[in-house]
Amino acid sequence: MKESTSTGVFQLKNGYWGFRYVISVNGQRKEGKRTRDEQGLPYKTEKQAARAREKMIIKKKSECDNVPVKIVRRTVRQIYAAYAENGRAEKAYSTKTKQDSLWKVHIEKRFGNQYIDEIRAADIQDYLAELYYTEGYGYSYVESFLKMFYLIYGQAYARGSITYEEYNRMCIDKATKIHMPKIKINEETDIVVFDKLKRKKLDEYFEGTNAETAYKIGKYCGLRIAECYGLKWSNVNLDKGYIYIDRQMQYQRGLIKLVPVKTRNARREVYLSAEILEYLRSAKERIEWANQNLEAERRQNQTLIEDIDGQYISSTELVNCLENGKIQTVNSMKYHAVKIRKKFKFEFKYHYLRHTYGTILASANTPVYILCKQMGHGNSNVTQKYYLGKSEIGLDALKKNLKKL
Repeated sequence: MKESTSTGVFQLKNGYWGFRYVISVNGQRKEGKRTRDEQGLPYKTEKQAARAREKMIIKKKSECDNVPVKIVRRTVRQIYAAYAENGRAEKAYSTKTKQDSLWKVHIEKRFGNQYIDEIRAADIQDYLAELYYTEGYGYSYVESFLKMFYLIYGQAYARGSITYEEYNRMCIDKATKIHMPKIKINEETDIVVFDKLKRKKLDEYFEGTNAETAYKIGKYCGLRIAECYGLKWSNVNLDKGYIYIDRQMQYQRGLIKLVPVKTRNARREVYLSAEILEYLRSAKERIEWANQNLEAERRQNQTLIEDIDGQYISSTELVNCLENGKIQTVNSMKYHAVKIRKKFKFEFKYHYLRHTYGTILASANTPVYILCKQMGHGNSNVTQKYYLGKSEIGLDALKKNLKKL
């Protein structure tokens, strides 16, 4: 079994996770080990096991303690304020920004003044259904609200505003907990793949544009857009044929910064195909030529950005920097997305390049654990979507196999 960085959490040989605990309260010792939840389901991720361990410790301490827990009534606003101030210091800036946006724009208006112990599961279910069916928000976006409510109730329990029984009823018990509305039949699939014709049109469109390098990296490496624009030449190993992903570009209060990737699994080596390797070699040669012939122009056009170590670097160190020294950012693709929609009549999102990359490799029978590492997924179940998704390559393989029947 492989130990994790989370105390008491370990990984099983089958890839699932478990936890162990030892506590002592009022002279009473409690210890145990779990590899499945109360419904008998395995813990699929390290984070899931760590959270379950934390909840189990709280529950066991409550059982050991002869003094009844004093419940302090708080409104949802008070709970979220306490969490925002003291409970998320380790969270990434983007995570905090997203949480605050969901809170201020939506949840606060509906639930902010209500006491947490007065809210019924049906109240939240009705709210989620309203967002999804009436307001027309996407399924995955509405899931963000569900996660926020789980977070708020977890904080309410941890801060003594609800009992374990109340927390269990709202967030754990399958029969009573808050959950997502039933998905629409016509809901857009999570995995969007560009077929051969669309890929050809995109190749022709991006050739010679200021976003060509970013497009090529998305197509042949499957990077997230922030990882792509945060890529430094020092992280490109042209001799061994891979790029090392350990940072991403992000806007923070209007400033461009390079920050660490969000998860440990996102920090990875991505191996390159012959096509992208040849392209990057040519791009590096063009940069070396520009360093000699356009030095003054590059120096004048450069942008100083803060790197992950707090030091400032020049934008000319980034792979997605023009020969004249001007930086390219995560917003650079917005212009091209509009043009592509008007010209070709289909939706272009940079993340769809990642979907296409993963689906093509899955259809070519790439082992799950290898593709999981290439994509930077922490959970192989996420990677499995590319193997289960419908694609032209997969259908071609199916048709060939059907002929053998």
